[in-house]
Amino acid sequence: MVRLVFAPVCLLAAVTGARAEPVSELIPNPPAVKLDGPEARYTLLISGKTSTGRIVDLTRAAKYKLSDSTVASVSPTGEVLAKKDGTATLTVEAEGQSVRVPVTAVNTAKTRGFDFETDISPLLGRFTCNMSGCHGKAEGQNGFKLSVFGFDPGADFNAMVKEGRGRRVFPASPRNSLLLTKASGQAPHGGGTKMPVGSEAYRTLESWIAAGTPFGDGTAPRVTGLRVEPSERTLTFRDPQQLRVIATYSDGRDVDVTRLARFQSNREVVASVDADGYVKSDTVPGEAAVMAAFMNEVAIFRVLVPRPGANVAVKRTAANFIDPLVDTKLAKLNVEASGPADDSEFLRRVYLDVIGTLPTADEARSFLASKDSDKRAKLVDALLARPEYADLWTQKWADVLRVDRGVLGHKRAYTYFKWVRKSVADNKPFDQFARELIAAEGPLDEVGPANFYKAVTKPGEVASAISQVFLGVRITCAECHHHPFDRWSQDDYAGMAAFFSPVSVKKIGTAEATVAAGTFTATHPRTKATVPATLLNGKAVEVLPGGDAREKLAEWVTAPDNPYFARNLANRVWASMFGSGIVEPVDDVRSTNPPTNPELLDALAKFLVDNKYDVKKLIRAIALSWTYQTTAHPTESNAKDDRNFSRALFRPVPAEVFCDMLSQTSGVPEKFDGVSAGVRAIQLWDSRAPSYILRIFGRPVRMSACECERVTEPTLTGVLHTLNSEELSNKLRHDAGTAAKWAKDFSDDKKLAEELTLTFYGRPPTAKELETMTAHLRKHSSDRRRAVEDLMWAVLNTREFQQNH
Repeated sequence: MVRLVFAPVCLLAAVTGARAEPVSELIPNPPAVKLDGPEARYTLLISGKTSTGRIVDLTRAAKYKLSDSTVASVSPTGEVLAKKDGTATLTVEAEGQSVRVPVTAVNTAKTRGFDFETDISPLLGRFTCNMSGCHGKAEGQNGFKLSVFGFDPGADFNAMVKEGRGRRVFPASPRNSLLLTKASGQAPHGGGTKMPVGSEAYRTLESWIAAGTPFGDGTAPRVTGLRVEPSERTLTFRDPQQLRVIATYSDGRDVDVTRLARFQSNREVVASVDADGYVKSDTVPGEAAVMAAFMNEVAIFRVLVPRPGANVAVKRTAANFIDPLVDTKLAKLNVEASGPADDSEFLRRVYLDVIGTLPTADEARSFLASKDSDKRAKLVDALLARPEYADLWTQKWADVLRVDRGVLGHKRAYTYFKWVRKSVADNKPFDQFARELIAAEGPLDEVGPANFYKAVTKPGEVASAISQVFLGVRITCAECHHHPFDRWSQDDYAGMAAFFSPVSVKKIGTAEATVAAGTFTATHPRTKATVPATLLNGKAVEVLPGGDAREKLAEWVTAPDNPYFARNLANRVWASMFGSGIVEPVDDVRSTNPPTNPELLDALAKFLVDNKYDVKKLIRAIALSWTYQTTAHPTESNAKDDRNFSRALFRPVPAEVFCDMLSQTSGVPEKFDGVSAGVRAIQLWDSRAPSYILRIFGRPVRMSACECERVTEPTLTGVLHTLNSEELSNKLRHDAGTAAKWAKDFSDDKKLAEELTLTFYGRPPTAKELETMTAHLRKHSSDRRRAVEDLMWAVLNTREFQQNH
C-alpha cells in the first residue's frame, strides 16, 4: 500500500534543493581580485546570506560580467583569468542581488619560465596520467611509464623527453608532439581525451615543449603548504559548495591551484565532489571530509550536513563522559538518539562484544528477573573477569600481530600466542604490551614477542606493521612513492625502517633468537642515501654504541603525548564494541580521513592515559555509557545514520564467535584438527587449523597487519551454509544435541518455546512467536524432536540470531 505524506515546506525545500528563505546579500571572496603574472587566475567564491543568516554557495549560480574583457575573462564557474595589465570591474548577480568586485591584472606580459616539477608534474597528476591504473602502474602502459603520483620527477622527465627515441615531444612543431596529440584525443589514446585542444593544460604543455622541454635548475619555488577555502561549511540537503585550493610556495606566494588539484570525498553518501572541486551534499545527515591534493600536499574541507526539520532535543541524562560528547555531535546533525535497549537486548550485545559468547538460557532468565538497579554494571564486571574475555580479545591482537603457525611453526607460534593471551588475561597495561613487542629480543622458544620478528622479517614491513597496529597509520605505500592521501613520504618510510635494519633472527647453537646487531640506518629507496632511524614526527634518534634504537621508538610510540597511540587503541576498542570505529577503517588514521567525533576520540584517549592504559576500564566505561546501551530500533531522524552512534547497528559477528554460537545452541561442539575436543573457536591459537565454517565466514590467516584481512560482509557461501549445510543439520539432529534434549525434557510447548528464544536470542518469545512455535509443535506432535529441530533451524537463520545488535 502506498502512503501519501504531505511534508512541511521547509523539509520539502531541503530535499528538492529549493531555497525556503530569500538571499538578502551577496558576499564575494575575495572582495577584490589581484592577478599577478602571465595567465594568472583566481577562483572567485560567491556566497549568499539569507534572511535567516544562513550562508549558501552561489558561485555557479551567479552571472558574471566584466567591464573590460581585454583585461581579464571570467568563466561561468567564477574563475577569473588575466589577459593584460589593467583594471576592470566584475559585476556579479544572483538571486536578485548584485555586487561589484574590482579586478587588477599585473605582470601579464612577463615571460613565463618553466620547471618540470612545478609546472608539468601537476598536470600528470590532475589528469590521472601517473595513477596506477594508467602509466603509473608497475609495467607502465604501452611502453610509456611514469612514477606513481609523480614521486620521481627526474624519471618522468626522461620518460617523456628522452625515451621512446624522443618521439613523444617535438619542439620544432609542438602541436605535433605525440604527447599532445594523444592527450588531446587527436591520436588514438586508451585513456581518452585528457587535455582538449586550447585548454589551459594543453597550452601549458604546448608552451613547455616549444620552450625546449626544460627540466629546470632546481631553484624554482616549491610547494610548502596547501589550504582549502572554505575550510568547513554546514550544508542542507542537496546544497552545493565550490572549493578553492591555494598552494603556498617557498617564496611566500599563494597560488590558486584549484584546476590542478585532485579531489576525493571520504563519505560520498553524505557529500560528493567532482573533478573541479564542486561539492554537493546528499540526503543523508552526517559529516564528510573532502580531500584536495596537489603535488605532495593535502588539505581537507569538512562539511556537516544536518537533518532538516525542527531541532531534536536530548532526552537522556549522561551515564558518563562519553554520552555528552556523542549527544553534542548528534545535536549538530539534528539527529535524535534512539531509546535505551531493554535488558535482553543489552544482555546479548554485551555478552557477544565482551566475551564472544551467548548467554545461556539460565543466565538470561536470571538477569532478566533481577530487580537490582546496578545489575548491568555488575554483569559487565563479571564478564570482564571470565576467561572467555581473554580468549576473544587475544584473538583480536593475535590476528594483527601475525601469530602465524605457517611461518613460525607449531611451537613458536604457540609460545607467541601464550604471551599475547597472558598479557590480555593479566590486563597488562597496553603501553607495556607495545613496548615489550617493539623492543623484543631473545630465544624464540622462550620470548613470545620475539617471534614477531620471525613472522615479519623485512625492516620496511616491520615498520609498516608496527605503525599500523600501534599507531593506526599506514605507511606501506610510502616505500614506493609519497602517500597519496597523507603527509608520509619515502623519507618517513626509510626513517622508520631504519629502526629494524639490524634486527634479525639468528641461529645460536641449536636455537634461534631475535637479535639487534649493526647500525640503525636504512637506504632511501629512490635516492639511495643513508637514512638514520627517524621517528614519524621527523626527529632522528641518537643511538649509543651497543644500544638499541627500538627502545627509543617504543618510548616515543607509547608516550602520553604521542598523537596516535592512545587514540588508536581507543578507536580499536570502540570499533570492537560498536562494529564501527570513530575513525574508519580503524587502521587508516590520516588528516584526510578524520574521526567522525574528534572530541570523543580525544576524551577516550585521555581516559586511557589517565588510567595507565587499562583496557578493561575502557571497555567498562564504554559498556556502561547510554550510547552503548542504546537500542538498535531506529527513529525517524536517525534511520540513515550509521556513523555517529545514535543507535546500535546490526553487524556480523566474527567467524569464530558465530561458529561457537552454532555449537552452543545446537549442543554439539565443533571438533578442530590438532587440538583437543572441547576447544572452542575463540580459543584457537592456530589461524590455520582446518575449518570450512571458519573459512567461509571470513577468518583471517594472519598474513598482514591489516584489519581488512578479516571478512565481515555476508557471503553467499555463508548464507547457503546456514540454510542447507548437512554439517549443521547433523548438529541439530545429533542424539546428544539440544533438540533431542528439549524434546525429551519439555512436555510443555510454551516452556520449550521460551527455552528456545532465551537460548538463541537471550529473551522470552513474543506473543506472535509463542503462538507460531506452539502451533508448529502441536501440528507435529507425532515427531516432536523433528519439530524442535525445524524450529531451531528456522531461528538460527534469522538476522536476529546471526548478527549482533
